[in-house]
Amino acid sequence: MAFRGKVLLNPLTGQDIIFLQTSKDTEGRLLKMQSVYNTQSREPIAHYHPEQEEDFTVLEGELSVKINGQLTAYKAGEHFYIPKGTVHSMWNASVGKTIVNWEVRPAMNTEYLLETTAGLANDGRTGADGKPGLLQIALIANRYAGVFRLAKPPYIVQRILFTLLSPFARLAGYKASYREYLD
Repeated sequence: MAFRGKVLLNPLTGQDIIFLQTSKDTEGRLLKMQSVYNTQSREPIAHYHPEQEEDFTVLEGELSVKINGQLTAYKAGEHFYIPKGTVHSMWNASVGKTIVNWEVRPAMNTEYLLETTAGLANDGRTGADGKPGLLQIALIANRYAGVFRLAKPPYIVQRILFTLLSPFARLAGYKASYREYLD
């Protein structure tokens, strides 16, 4: 369970997260984090948040951000906003560390998604790029569809595909979330 000061380390993606304010702290209105993007972190898969907006302030370094396919580099002191439903990805393409304050409104169950994906990466349950396999993604995508959706293929295709794959994923021992990552 997320709590103020909890740190999620993900050596595979190069992104570490510190919870500054959790859903519990803000009665679900806000999730506030500090994210450290280590040197040459990996670009995550393009995604969007159907019901949430995000605010970012770069505190140190430079952050590469792709919004609707357009790449921009934000430097220390700069702020940017991502409205709900906007396709994006971000990473540190520079040779120095990048630190960003990150706010998500409303918080919803984003904390659990972040804890789950970091836990999977740390336990070697992902590829070398930190991305889970297709069966694991099917369960995660269904569980967290309210807070995170892949940009491609279209959402209706994802719903059909992931719904069809979910029974096979459960039979193979996968879960949508893992208690040990949420403690």
